Amino acid sequence: MSSPVVVAIMGPTASGKTAAALHIAGNIPSEIISVDSALIYRSMDIGTAKPTRAEREAVPHHLIDILDPISSYSVRQFRDDAIALIADISARGKLPLLVGGTMLYFKALRDGLDDLPPADPALRAQIDSDIARDGIGVMHERLRALDPVTADRLKPTDTQRIQRAMEIMLLTGQPMSALLAKSTHPVLPFSLLPIALEPSNRAELHARIAVRFDHMLSAKPGLLDEVNALRSRGDLHLGLPSMRCVGYRQAWEYLEGSISRDELREKGLAATRQLAKRQLTWLRAMDERVVIDCLAADAAHQALSCIQKSLG
Repeated sequence: MSSPVVVAIMGPTASGKTAAALHIAGNIPSEIISVDSALIYRSMDIGTAKPTRAEREAVPHHLIDILDPISSYSVRQFRDDAIALIADISARGKLPLLVGGTMLYFKALRDGLDDLPPADPALRAQIDSDIARDGIGVMHERLRALDPVTADRLKPTDTQRIQRAMEIMLLTGQPMSALLAKSTHPVLPFSLLPIALEPSNRAELHARIAVRFDHMLSAKPGLLDEVNALRSRGDLHLGLPSMRCVGYRQAWEYLEGSISRDELREKGLAATRQLAKRQLTWLRAMDERVVIDCLAADAAHQALSCIQKSLG
């Protein structure tokens, strides 16, 4: 029996992925699997541009609102959940639609996971303490002495990845680069059709981003109301993955008085544009993708036509 077809609708933030997926699902019996590391969290709806309740009732959505913001969700958990969902949706005779912009999730699903050790909380706390005392630059140089290949590909300010690389080195006694070199690509239990919604004009995408972010700030209730409610819980902090989501960190900083309202907008937009840039960089390295201009008025219809041709 041939393997099921799975469609990936990828693209930078504000590229219209949700609208395209809903249009496809309106014409082909489908279910949507969210590929978004922010949509997994409950009570984080506005800043994540989460599909509305009506949209989620119209088409079954998965991996949305599955965790409290205090919790974390690993790439391995996503891959396991997504593969199980793909099998279930295909068995029901529907088309699985992978929709989102967390490129690390797409990469893990397509390429598999590296056999790296899980996090060690005690060791990680010690590394964090060393970084707080000596600075991330010193830790980056320590990593360079132990694993120059990894150090060269990481920015000296990339605290999270430098921390992880050092943790792996200390846990295994082997450089992360050596462990990654041993990895093999898995054989996927499905055929993947990757469709990328990419802008023909980066400035127009930035304009979309600005309009959407301004709406999040001006809506009633809006992003600030949402973040204020999260802060008032008392158990959340900026070190959590949920609160590192674009827009949430900046809103939190504004509410605690460390930045002005203008700085909130400026920093929020800058962070969102940087996210879009990283997403596009990853996509453009994926040769097998089908590219559709997300700024085209008929982008959703083009995506639908591409899928219909592929399905025969």
